[in-house]
Amino acid sequence: MYGRIVEIELKNPPRPPGYCFVEFESSRDADDAIRGRDGYNFDGHRLRVELAHGGRGQSSSIGRSNGYGSGRGSKYGASRHSEYRVVVRGLPSSASWQDLKDHMRKAGDVCFAQVFRDGDGTMGLVDYTNYEDMKYAIRKLDDSEFRNPFSRSYIRVSSLSTVDVTS
Repeated sequence: MYGRIVEIELKNPPRPPGYCFVEFESSRDADDAIRGRDGYNFDGHRLRVELAHGGRGQSSSIGRSNGYGSGRGSKYGASRHSEYRVVVRGLPSSASWQDLKDHMRKAGDVCFAQVFRDGDGTMGLVDYTNYEDMKYAIRKLDDSEFRNPFSRSYIRVSSLSTVDVTS
């Protein structure tokens, strides 16, 4: 329907939501699939279709994010890290790096976002381009309601320096 598919990788984790990666031969076809199917109602469930942040080779992949990985500085460019980083705790298990980046943009210019799971649940790291935006994010977004299409929760936002990184 949107172009020649190279590979489909279906993921069925122990806890919902399931997701998959669809690799198209052409990045233009992947972009068309994203535009055509993001938000599509499939058997009573709203699909989330987005550009994958990993990918292999030159072709694009789309998928329903698993919540792991990192944001990009631009659609196809590399991520940028900065020294102005906050830790976000209490994210719902369905949170993706895109959801996190969108939420944290309320406080300023985000240049990197990553979501991962550890023994304490789902958490994220967010880098801002400047110190003022980072400090404002801690003040404004700590104990704020985080929402995505699948769930919501109240999150804790703190400076990375307050987190014990020795384990």
